[in-house]
Amino acid sequence: MTTAAKRAGALFAGWLLHDIEEAFAFPSTTAMLAQRTGNTALAMNHRQSVVSIGLVGVLVGVSCWRGARTGGESRLFRAVTAGLEGHVFTHVAASIAARGYTAGVITAPTIMLPAARFARGGAPASTRSTVAGAVLLVGAAACAHVIARKLVR
Repeated sequence: MTTAAKRAGALFAGWLLHDIEEAFAFPSTTAMLAQRTGNTALAMNHRQSVVSIGLVGVLVGVSCWRGARTGGESRLFRAVTAGLEGHVFTHVAASIAARGYTAGVITAPTIMLPAARFARGGAPASTRSTVAGAVLLVGAAACAHVIARKLVR
């Protein structure tokens, strides 16, 4: 197995472990957000959460496959890696804002962050990859949430 394949595999494994936590905790986090904001549209049930996470998993999986195939040089892989690394800080910020636990905050800094940094191979993420990753993952998450709400009741 090549080094790039190991790095891509580690990124996918880190994402998977992190998102298992999210799948179980996301419904309670979204219920809390809906209650605090009065916006019931924010709430998602467990099935919707799993479908949404699975849809994003397709993107992460494809990017990891591309990273393994290109020796880590795929723009998609670099963007997703940088986006997942940045996503760690959104988890921490959300928990600070909520003044308590929110879905994913335990595994984001302990599993996802090291996996993303390992996947980068020690090289700092470029500004381009960071911006592309943020836009890509925010857009993918938003689309996945909408699709999951439409497909699953």
